[in-house]
Amino acid sequence: MDFDTIAAVATPLGEGGIAIIRVSGPSAIESVDKIFKGRQRLSTVDTHTIHYGHLVDENGDVLEEVMTTVMKAPRTFTREDVVEVNCHGGIVSVKRVLDLILEQGVRMAEPGEFTKRAFLNGRIDLSQAEAVIDLIRAKTDRAMKVAVNQVQGKLSNLIGKLRHQLIELMAHIEVTIDYPEHDVDDVTRNLLSEKSRWVQDEIAKMLRTAKQGKILREGISTVIVGRPNVGKSSLLNSLLQEVKAIVTDIPGTTRDIIEEYVNIRGVPLRLVDTAGIRDTEDIVERIGVERSREMLSKADLVLLVLNFGEELTDEDRKLLAVVRPMNAIVIVNKTDLPQQIDLDEVRGLAGDLPLVTISVKEEKGIERLEEAIASLFFAGSVQSDDLTYVSNARHIQLLNEAHKTIGEAIEAVESGLPVDMVAFDIRRTWELLGEVIGDAVSDDLIDQIFSQFCLGK
Repeated sequence: MDFDTIAAVATPLGEGGIAIIRVSGPSAIESVDKIFKGRQRLSTVDTHTIHYGHLVDENGDVLEEVMTTVMKAPRTFTREDVVEVNCHGGIVSVKRVLDLILEQGVRMAEPGEFTKRAFLNGRIDLSQAEAVIDLIRAKTDRAMKVAVNQVQGKLSNLIGKLRHQLIELMAHIEVTIDYPEHDVDDVTRNLLSEKSRWVQDEIAKMLRTAKQGKILREGISTVIVGRPNVGKSSLLNSLLQEVKAIVTDIPGTTRDIIEEYVNIRGVPLRLVDTAGIRDTEDIVERIGVERSREMLSKADLVLLVLNFGEELTDEDRKLLAVVRPMNAIVIVNKTDLPQQIDLDEVRGLAGDLPLVTISVKEEKGIERLEEAIASLFFAGSVQSDDLTYVSNARHIQLLNEAHKTIGEAIEAVESGLPVDMVAFDIRRTWELLGEVIGDAVSDDLIDQIFSQFCLGK
């Protein structure tokens, strides 16, 4: 498979100590060699070595002082010749270096094109390629561990084992059909039933991790709701351990949605502080309240905040009724104040929802809240690092289809249908599992997946 030579900035844009421009393709070394001046020509150096020198323009003027890494195919990320130019991380410097490289007949890379080439050149499969973007976007250590495992091929290896079992079953069926006189029907059916059930059980194990895997990958959309001035913004700041929201004693201070990520015991929360929900004549505040109600309806987790120092209001009771059927935690804040709230009434209205009392001001009870959040989603089922998590929505959909199809194969075997009819469902399961790792996917899907990547990756 022939590709042209591409280049892109592989480090974040902006000012920094160092920036890296990555070049990959058949003329990568030759192209950079034209503008590199050092002790050796890059075309003569050993692979996987780094060299000090300068980049010069067509007039011989020095453009930048650089360190240039040369990596020759096939022992590179893309399995092509790769050159990485390390220059100073100023915006102007990076642009001038990239422009100079592009002038040598090199094309600007598309988003994700380096990883796409790694996939198309057979260095990684599609599930590993998709895990690269998960690794970049990981918000917690556990999410990063899941992504690293997938990049290293943990999911791919498991899918490969399942597909190998299915290939053996299809081969056995072919032999049975071609040479019926050498086969005992009961033996074939027992083998098909046993192996198919094993494949089905393994797929079911992966699907059982899907909810947790998706949480680790995407985070939990968490909305903080409550009446004005109950401490929602203070709670947000406490969980973030920095001041992101304006806190005052004036009700209605928060007018818009404030969204931040926070790591709660390995669980990533996409935390949203909303405007206090109440009836108001203020037009701007009313818009914020409507947005709060909208966010509430879409949330994975709701943190309902009440005031320990005030009696329950009708607005509090309405909010308790709204969140009771949801994944929610009732938080009674401001325990540093004299108690006015009836906790027994709160418990009755909250039903089975967890109830936590805290004082954000005195930093009391925050650990209990964090424990309640972690328990709500991972209680009794926090898996070991050895488990293969499934977190990608595309993978989950394909595995659900494969689980259904192999189940139909088992039913066909146990119903006594001819083995050639069973073979259809087994082959379809094999194909679906193949789509997870990219064995049979359309060009449009490949383009869609890699378009989500950043430039330079």
